Amino acid sequence: MVSATSIKLDDDMKGRVRHLAEARKRTSHWIMREAIAQYVEREEKREALRQETLKAWEEFRETGLHATAEEVDQWLESWGTENERPAPECRK
Repeated sequence: MVSATSIKLDDDMKGRVRHLAEARKRTSHWIMREAIAQYVEREEKREALRQETLKAWEEFRETGLHATAEEVDQWLESWGTENERPAPECRK
């Protein structure tokens, strides 16, 4: 279902949207919908990452399991090389 929603834009922003729409041979409506869709998708990904980070932090606080930054850096530096290392083991 699609429903109408109105937004208030100052004249400058409205002109910028109109100018971009003309340059892209799209409607202002399409530009605004696309911008909102991209913003929402990006922010949903950021929120998912934030939630994953909070979950990982809580798991660390409960278990104490970790790998050092040095171990992870060495592992990442080996990616794509002949001597690619396995992921470091987590420990207390």
